[in-house]
Amino acid sequence: MTIRPWTWLLLTALLAGCGALAAEISSDLAPQISTEVAIQVGTAVAELSAAVSQAEPAAAIPAADETGPVTRVVDGDTIDVLLNGVNTRIRYLQMNTPERDHPCFDASTKANADLVTGKTVRLVPDKELVDRYDRLLRFVYVDDILVNRVLVEQGWAEVVLYPPNDLHYDEFLQLEKEAAAAGRGCHLSGIFDDGSTTR
Repeated sequence: MTIRPWTWLLLTALLAGCGALAAEISSDLAPQISTEVAIQVGTAVAELSAAVSQAEPAAAIPAADETGPVTRVVDGDTIDVLLNGVNTRIRYLQMNTPERDHPCFDASTKANADLVTGKTVRLVPDKELVDRYDRLLRFVYVDDILVNRVLVEQGWAEVVLYPPNDLHYDEFLQLEKEAAAAGRGCHLSGIFDDGSTTR
């Protein structure tokens, strides 16, 4: 069972309130209410406890202000960032760069490194927070510069839609068309000419 972050917060608050009510009922008010009401409150608390225990862990909910220094540039679309003392792998959203041993890998990795090495980045999520490799999926900002956008605009990355994440997709698609038409970055290598923008 997957519960969205806002639902997790609501359930946690509701559970805390029901737990407090159940404790008060059991200690102070039990003689004054019917057995049926006490059973209903207990059942509601048990159901909420079960739902919360099956929900996403709180750690999966992004902090309001995710920022940290870049500790490593892995390639053109992946970096490591120190978040709350933990070295964390970040996969850029809405874009893809060449893989190792493919044309333009070194150039796209260098372009990414030029933008983020030695910098503190701010990370912004979309709908899906983590990919199947346990990497955080984020838009990466250095100050007010959206690194994902710059890499697409300069031709070092192709646009890829990874549903359900779609923030900036239409904008990035237009920037990629302009970069391809101008022969910028990796477009001259033909590496992005697969005709697909989905994965």
